[in-house]
Amino acid sequence: MARRRGMMSDHLKEEIAKELGFYDTVQSEGWGGIKSRDAGNMVKRAIEMAEANMQQKGRS
Repeated sequence: MARRRGMMSDHLKEEIAKELGFYDTVQSEGWGGIKSRDAGNMVKRAIEMAEANMQQKGRS
């Protein structure tokens, strides 16, 4: 079975993890080491960023 590709780039995930304060966990334990709450907050932040980007493009 083919592995699914993620929706977010690794760079974006790392930037959000830094912003939310759990990038040190990612570095030491990998993405599997973060709490589910942190993963949820990361997704929520990515959605907020995408919505803001869409609004900016709509104004242009």
